[in-house]
Amino acid sequence: MIGGFADLLERLAFTPRRGLKLAHLAGYFRATPDPDRGFALAALTGDLDLRAVTPSLLRGLVAGRVDAELFALSYDFVGDLAETIALIWPGIGGVDDDVALSDLVAQLQGAGKAELPGLIAARLDRMSPSQRYAYLKLATGGLRVGVSARLARQAVADFGALDLAEIEEIWHGLAPPYLNLFAWATGGQKPVSAARAPFRPVMLSTPTDAEALAALDPADFIAEWKWDGIRVQAVSDGGTRRLYSRTGDDISAAFPDILEAMAFDGVLDGELLVRRGAQVAPFGELQTRLGRKKVGAKLLHSHPAGLRAYDLLLWEGRDWRSAPFAQRRTALEQAVAGLDAARIDLSPLLPFTDWDTLAALRAAPPETVIEGLMIKHRASPYLAGRIRGHWFKWKRDPMRVDAVLLYAQRGHGKRSGYYSDFTFGLWDGDALVPVGKAYFGFTDAELKALDRFVRDNTVERFGPVRAVRPEKVVEVAFEGLNRSPRHKSGVAMRFPRIARIRDDKPASEADRLATLLEMLPEVEG
Repeated sequence: MIGGFADLLERLAFTPRRGLKLAHLAGYFRATPDPDRGFALAALTGDLDLRAVTPSLLRGLVAGRVDAELFALSYDFVGDLAETIALIWPGIGGVDDDVALSDLVAQLQGAGKAELPGLIAARLDRMSPSQRYAYLKLATGGLRVGVSARLARQAVADFGALDLAEIEEIWHGLAPPYLNLFAWATGGQKPVSAARAPFRPVMLSTPTDAEALAALDPADFIAEWKWDGIRVQAVSDGGTRRLYSRTGDDISAAFPDILEAMAFDGVLDGELLVRRGAQVAPFGELQTRLGRKKVGAKLLHSHPAGLRAYDLLLWEGRDWRSAPFAQRRTALEQAVAGLDAARIDLSPLLPFTDWDTLAALRAAPPETVIEGLMIKHRASPYLAGRIRGHWFKWKRDPMRVDAVLLYAQRGHGKRSGYYSDFTFGLWDGDALVPVGKAYFGFTDAELKALDRFVRDNTVERFGPVRAVRPEKVVEVAFEGLNRSPRHKSGVAMRFPRIARIRDDKPASEADRLATLLEMLPEVEG
């Protein structure tokens, strides 16, 4: 029912702790019958396809019911389109019966383009504000309640006392409303995945540092570079080829050149990169291909993709996951040797006998696109999830600049009442030029302080965005830097975050754009 789904979204939005989110989700699955719980799961995992319900359609609906200036002011204050419409929509006074999610989904999927606006408006008329909010979030898919697809699947595992790894291995053979999945979770038979080339849960690493490594014997470990791409799993199964992200999203459509090179039967784990011969391009070039449904010949030529393999899960009918890493590595070397080296190559191992030697390599990598080191125990099997003591990542220290806050926008979910998305800039001559955006890194107390600064120092408004007096300096940490013609500054930061507030520094002493440009990789300069 939409009422129960509305309650769930509200609980999730205002629950910061992962364990409590899982408890709320498992409780909802327990209390909600099929097929509603399956459609709710699909909405949370992003697998509910209702693409005809667009923000522009919703804006058009509300424009016919609410004064434009009133809506603009309300949207500026709330910062979320669905929430604003849910609160401001002038209903007809009566609340609709608690409609089943399955009925709402069927109506939205079955409605033609011309009748869809009238259908949605009629539903909004008869709903309470919380039901409207849940309905609009269901329709648009933009839930923003702090729940990832993997967390939602973990909640199903908790609900049914199942192994998350088993769920993820059959996930791509399932479809909403997941009747067979919930039947299994309530004591039935495990579904048999009909999908070829299924995703297998990946093994993850834990952060480390020199102090933690000092307690370990370096002879027990193998090290390799941590490349600045995206983690992928390449699966070729009986002629079906798929490329998955680390969370199990199928990204095959964006990388047909990789699929073409997957002339094997097995599963490789590795890093997806843009490569031109031996040179690895900055992450920003890979971003131009991510998320595309189709890639043209021009982009395939200008941004050729490559897979740098560093582990082997299955190969020619044998499951290697229980074998120690040292054995898997030998098998991986043999496997990759028979593939197209222009598309799929091997992540090289690094020679070291002590941690000081490895620290020296980390401090001076041969390529600027290297993020740091991966350190793996020789005896480690391939285990799903983040298992301590097996794989470690020792990342390079982040780059840092002192920047000036320029603009702010409200956040979403539990942050919808705060200005938490910040644009910052650096000096270029006598002008401040925007160089990036950040919405994390600060503590709750710092968030409140930044929010108060925005409210007290707003000088202009652009819809939901506020321009502020250029007085507040923040230290911004980021993992990498690329040239970007889409940005006024000419550069784009990788994973920027606000490391601390610099109230001790006047805006005039913030860093200059030239300082940032000097940090660009030499191959780009």
